[in-house]
Amino acid sequence: MSPASEHVPVLLTVDDDPSVSRAVARDLRRRYSETHRVVRAESGEQAIEALKELKLRGTPVAAVLADYRMPDMDGIQFLEHAMDLFPRARRALLTAYADTDAAIQAINVVDVDHYLLKPWDPPEEKLYPVVDALLESWAASHEEAVEGLRLVGHRWSAASHVVRDFLARNAAPYRWVPADEPEGVRLLEAAGCDPADVPLLVDAAGGAHISPDLATVAAVAGLSTTPSEDFYDLLIVGGGPAGLGAAVYGASEGLRTVLVEKSATGGQAGQSSRIENYLGFPDGVSGGQLADRARRQAVRFGAEVLTARAVAGLDVDGPVRRVRFADGTSVSARSVLLSTGVQWRRLPAPGADDLIGRGVYYGSASTEADACAGQHVYVVGGANSAGQAAVFFSRFADRVTILVRGSSLQASMSSYLIEQVEAIDNLDVRCCTEVLEAHGTDHLEALTLGDRVSGHTERVEAGHLFVFIGAAPRTEWLDGVVARDKDGFVLTGPDLLVDGHRPARWHEQRDPYYLESSVPGVFVAGDVRAASVKRVASAVGEGAMAVTLAHRYLEQS
Repeated sequence: MSPASEHVPVLLTVDDDPSVSRAVARDLRRRYSETHRVVRAESGEQAIEALKELKLRGTPVAAVLADYRMPDMDGIQFLEHAMDLFPRARRALLTAYADTDAAIQAINVVDVDHYLLKPWDPPEEKLYPVVDALLESWAASHEEAVEGLRLVGHRWSAASHVVRDFLARNAAPYRWVPADEPEGVRLLEAAGCDPADVPLLVDAAGGAHISPDLATVAAVAGLSTTPSEDFYDLLIVGGGPAGLGAAVYGASEGLRTVLVEKSATGGQAGQSSRIENYLGFPDGVSGGQLADRARRQAVRFGAEVLTARAVAGLDVDGPVRRVRFADGTSVSARSVLLSTGVQWRRLPAPGADDLIGRGVYYGSASTEADACAGQHVYVVGGANSAGQAAVFFSRFADRVTILVRGSSLQASMSSYLIEQVEAIDNLDVRCCTEVLEAHGTDHLEALTLGDRVSGHTERVEAGHLFVFIGAAPRTEWLDGVVARDKDGFVLTGPDLLVDGHRPARWHEQRDPYYLESSVPGVFVAGDVRAASVKRVASAVGEGAMAVTLAHRYLEQS
């Protein structure tokens, strides 16, 4: 593949019938060869490998056309995988007349844009208008990918892991180059970078960024980091399900809306490999897919989404609410929504903190999936996030063990997920077990486990430990501004009233609205709110409800 062709948008077609496959490719090339490159595959597995290669090269994929009836992996299953790799690619299903029910299912399950009935002769009437519409839709929503982005680092470098995880969670295409391989050595030498100073990020123009901070990574990857205005109607802090829901509803209802996020949209939910109990997705949806769709939807309505912006404080100046960032800049708005979610609590085991990003990970680090091949992976936690991660890593690892402090999973994990866990042969659960110590020099090598009932301890070999324990709100930056409970969760609405009395500094002639904090016009939604229901659907609902209450507040201001 020539360097020039790497950046030409691809039309990918997959059909297990060679004659049909050739016919589709022939008709597509006849019409689109001057502007697109047509890639043909004859099985879902072959097509996935092709998509993976295109992803690594940074080649954009505009549309995917998949036959429904294929052995081993049908068209719907393939399109689900394709969505993970290229969520913005338009999707069409090739079906026979008898398969219209399958097409309807595909629309519900994998958000298929269109279905085509075979045969499609003449293509001028039945094929090209559909593909034209797909390409027009892709062009309208497509964000130009950064071409040729390369990341050089060491396998067990915590700093390299941070950048890899940031790029992956933000769906930014890049190519990973190990620092000890010939190409990595050449890039380090060309940049004048000491191998100890990785990661090295090389942009499309050949610019070298040594040990970049996330703001630099975001800028190089083409992510928006700077607000276009100084003042907004609604400023949302945190891009999890609650924040994204508010951004969609706020922008769609005409509010000048900006969302600021420290790392990547989706929050903890965005790291889930499969959410199966969210309304409208009977076969489940990955957290990344859900977050990406919501982000695109918010942007389409006019919301700004800023990444790599760490908040440092909240100021109240009359009717103005100002959020200060860690870099000294700020942005102001008439109303603010706090939807910062929670972060995983640190594992209280000696050695664990020293190995973060080098075998010990908080949350489901999908970038480590391939490295888990043939390994024994340990997952700490007994709630849904831990179960979803364990199911995901069981597809890659030789064995996965869930470590649970409690006596069973029933108290904290959904029943559907428990059934999945119990049905996987290479996945087991150890109850009443905790990690007492993590061992390793440059990376995790072993764990000391303790039985909380018998007191027995044992040392086990381990290269990967994924931690999902507890939930701590990120609200220290709100000290002295809004009321919080003893654990740091933000109090709202009725919980602010003490014996029927309003908060001391409350000057409105009304009680706080249900999702309103102790500061008028500052609302709270999602996991960061005291007494909230820790579910994706409830977070999205609270985000939407907060917009309604913000409208009411703004109308009265």
